[in-house]
Amino acid sequence: MKVRDLLAHKGADVASISQERSAADAMQLLRERGIGALVVTGAGRPLVGIVSERDFVRAMAMQGAAMLTMSVGELMSSDVVTCSSDESVTHLMTLMTEERIRHVPVVDDGQLRGIVSIGDVVKMRLSELESDKQSLLDYVSSW
Repeated sequence: MKVRDLLAHKGADVASISQERSAADAMQLLRERGIGALVVTGAGRPLVGIVSERDFVRAMAMQGAAMLTMSVGELMSSDVVTCSSDESVTHLMTLMTEERIRHVPVVDDGQLRGIVSIGDVVKMRLSELESDKQSLLDYVSSW
């Protein structure tokens, strides 16, 4: 299965926020959307970074409540690991494991196509396993 197949199933909606917005704004958006990360945009670029719950926890540990007034640009991870829609989901799982990341933006030809979370991958894999199980049960019961 390719990353494009996963996006076709889950959708290509990407929650984003400008790097100039405050950490408090970003945290509110995460809560409203029920997600764990936002793609950070800036200066006409669709992907300048990514900010996740992990970034907020680290900032809170270092800055205390003052982190709420910091800009997203100050908190984001700017070295964003991305993948293309042509890559296999197996490769994506390896990438997420090796890089110890939970969210990977999907970029094709410089265009942001979606974002995949570890939860999306697990859900897809569970669905595949259930389908395989059902196929095996159907095969065995046909004897």
